[in-house]
Amino acid sequence: MKYRDRQGREFEDTTSQDKLLDSVYSHKVTRAAVKLMGAPVVSKIGRKVLDSSASAMFIDSFADKNGIDMFDYEGRDYTSFNDFFTRKIKPSRRYIPKDEKMLICPSDGKVSAYEITNSSTFVIKNSVYTVGSLLRDSKLSKRYQGGNAIIVRLTPDDYHRYVYPCTGIKSRNRVINGILQTVNPVASLHTPVYKENTREYCMIRTKHLGDVIVMEVGALFVGKITNHNPEKGITVNVGEEKGYFEFGGSTIVLLTQKDKVKIDDDLIRNTKEGFETRLLQGARLGISKEEN
Repeated sequence: MKYRDRQGREFEDTTSQDKLLDSVYSHKVTRAAVKLMGAPVVSKIGRKVLDSSASAMFIDSFADKNGIDMFDYEGRDYTSFNDFFTRKIKPSRRYIPKDEKMLICPSDGKVSAYEITNSSTFVIKNSVYTVGSLLRDSKLSKRYQGGNAIIVRLTPDDYHRYVYPCTGIKSRNRVINGILQTVNPVASLHTPVYKENTREYCMIRTKHLGDVIVMEVGALFVGKITNHNPEKGITVNVGEEKGYFEFGGSTIVLLTQKDKVKIDDDLIRNTKEGFETRLLQGARLGISKEEN
């Protein structure tokens, strides 16, 4: 995978997870096995294992292998692997701007940004999706033509709690059930990822940024996306914790309306040039077009 940071430095990194997935998704038999593993009953068994006290034995090796600096996180004993995976970060380790005219990155991750065309399609790592099929709502999808889709891809080394990217009044959460599949870009070379993933989304009506869609996408062995406020009509604030993912690579998708948010130029440019941009939670993604 190719990345850039905000200073323009370039990195190319193929993780052990990437290598494994490349092997798995290159063969028909192993692709079928992954589909079976993504079945809800199998994922439920996997979660029980990762919630067990015995799974705590994997924490140290996982943190070491993925270069996780535990100084960044709350110092305490973890009762299971998932307890560790959903750990909370020290407030001082992430800066969250409180500017209501700014759209911020809801989590750590590798970011891609796309312009939504008049036909409401956008590309994620060689796979083409319509906004309508992603939302399963053709009427709602029309409101985002000409806007932007921002994809935040989390990997195991990232902090897996996420926050609201903006301030506003949220709608109810809509849950779309599906077969859990990996969100690693390797998989999208062989199978349409989002069409098979469980996902959950809401719309946030903001004062300065228009109506922003915030969607969480579950991945292999992530059978539960935990959101704290599923109800509608409540005010949510930028930087307020929205929820968390359990173990596995996961993705957050943001959709913005036309002429409402100016996405930062480097994100658009990096994506067009084949790079994801490494960002931490709280990093700026864009600014209200009222400011331009």
